[in-house]
Amino acid sequence: MNDRFSWVEEPVATLDDAARQRAEQRQGQLTKPAGSLGRLEELALRLAAMLGQDKPRLGKAGIAVFAGDHGVVEENISAFPREVTVEMVRNFANGGAAISVLARNLGAELEVVNLGTVADPGPLPGVVAVNLGPGTANFSHGPAMGEEQLAGALEAGYASVERMLARGVGLYIGGEMGIGNTTSAAALACAYLFEKPEVLAGPGTGLDSAGVRRKVEVLERALALHCPAGKETPPREILWRLGGFEIAALAGAYLRCAQRGLPVLVDGFISSVAALAALRLRPQAADWFIFSHASAEPGHRRVLAAMAARPLLDLGMRLGEGSGAAVALPLLQLACALHSEMATFEEALVSKQFT
Repeated sequence: MNDRFSWVEEPVATLDDAARQRAEQRQGQLTKPAGSLGRLEELALRLAAMLGQDKPRLGKAGIAVFAGDHGVVEENISAFPREVTVEMVRNFANGGAAISVLARNLGAELEVVNLGTVADPGPLPGVVAVNLGPGTANFSHGPAMGEEQLAGALEAGYASVERMLARGVGLYIGGEMGIGNTTSAAALACAYLFEKPEVLAGPGTGLDSAGVRRKVEVLERALALHCPAGKETPPREILWRLGGFEIAALAGAYLRCAQRGLPVLVDGFISSVAALAALRLRPQAADWFIFSHASAEPGHRRVLAAMAARPLLDLGMRLGEGSGAAVALPLLQLACALHSEMATFEEALVSKQFT
């Protein structure tokens, strides 16, 4: 076994059941009818177990956006060229992207990790450079990356989590940017779920119906090459054969969050596929994932169903960058506030018989 992957086998943190039980007792005493706050009540109890607090407080959120280019763009599966990836990295650095605006308004820590783009943007403020190569290879002809590149991508996710913890964050959001990455995500999901490409391939950056059909054809060729029928392909091998640098980095970050007991708010389609990859490597990590929203990308619901995930929002979003998770963050904050700050019947001198 490659020693660079040994950390993946480290145990996942355990939830604090005692804190959850105390939170449940408190919830039963709050001045409201039982269950009247719906899923906000569930969120408060989950966060109590994650944070080990019967009155959970999230604290500051950390948002990491991972960027990388994809060789499969050569197959004309995107409405935009690869050069857009590095242009967006510059936009992140300048504070002009959607996630930049959301992070500022939420008071969240934001970092960008450039894992490898066709063009080198040079040093940029707020951007961590991890040069794994000028993007992945075209996986319709061969593996997207080598094992060492996969190890580097996973480690980049690991390192991001450690940096965020050092900054005192209490919740982690992972985002991504990479032209062609919905194709990579669909390929991974097909391989992990034994699903057909036409079920999971969508418009991505805005393909028309002919473009989606072309994407399906590319996925069919790639799956026949890397995951031939009747052959069991190990989860880690699927990730280096079909994945993207940024998707693998997200999977590594999610694994490290689970090991360190840091709650994760998962974004849309691509981030959810990264979560699926993480769970194929360490199923126990599921305790630490909260799913933020249902993406408009059609394959997302199938991926969510495979993880028994119930997203919090459905706003028709499909931007990526961690934007859907950032939009959902206030729900978690409000769930904690309601649970922790509402009066109990005894404190408010309200009789339970009138509620």
